[in-house]
Amino acid sequence: MPFGEKPKPVERSLEANGLKHHVLSWNDAAGSTIVLCHGFLDQAWSFQGVAAPLVEAGFRVVAFSWRGHGETEHVGRGGYYHFHDYVLDLHALMPVLASGDVHLVGHSMGGTAVSLYAATHPGVAETVTLVEGLGPPAFDGEAPDKARAWLDSMDRFWRREEKVLPDLADAVRRLRLANPAMPTDLAYFLAEKGTREVEGGLTWRFDPLHRTTSPNPFDAAIFGQFLGRITAPTLVVSGARGFRTADHEARVAALPDAREIVIDDVGHMIHWLAPDALAEAILSHVG
Repeated sequence: MPFGEKPKPVERSLEANGLKHHVLSWNDAAGSTIVLCHGFLDQAWSFQGVAAPLVEAGFRVVAFSWRGHGETEHVGRGGYYHFHDYVLDLHALMPVLASGDVHLVGHSMGGTAVSLYAATHPGVAETVTLVEGLGPPAFDGEAPDKARAWLDSMDRFWRREEKVLPDLADAVRRLRLANPAMPTDLAYFLAEKGTREVEGGLTWRFDPLHRTTSPNPFDAAIFGQFLGRITAPTLVVSGARGFRTADHEARVAALPDAREIVIDDVGHMIHWLAPDALAEAILSHVG
């Protein structure tokens, strides 16, 4: 069926950590819950193709948009998106998202946040699935240079003019330019859900502040300490043409109870381009 005609979720707005989060849920009557956490500049709606087979298998499925993404609120004036803010949001959201048996799934940036959360919340998740989500490359420069790059990016942000898309077709074109294999119906669905009307056309819903450079160098050794604290059985899902850090194998090995599945003929955006294969991998893990 066309992407937008898949089973529709219930939409809610839930406040957590002072922000209203846009939350989707499918099959609320079911017991065990699978919580889907998207990646950078993505949105909760992008999991609709994955949710359908999970619901068919009898699970309750929840997806939410992180702060400053999709229809979730942006931070206030003077605020920023430090990575641990996402973890704090998840810490505040989880008690209202699900109870009982919970399975956590995170893609890309969402996988990194899920890793930090699971490491500090042992026993909350029955299983963890990290989809192309074992963190960014280690920073190999000097911290003052990283901080300077952040300040320079903030200067550019303050001087920017809002980018306006003339119409939905242009938003679709931009999505498919970065992801040529994206089906047309999926591109239109995500473009419609991921934009809002402004004077003269449309603009993306995500906060443009996300496009600035983080001031914090990513420390792979510290991240490895978090991975080593994840007690839940962990599935690492990688695309055959996906993203790998130079120390990918070491990060997988740092997980106390992990196995890896590689999905053929797909890159980083597995949940967009191979939702059935991803759902099958998740179901093989959550049992």
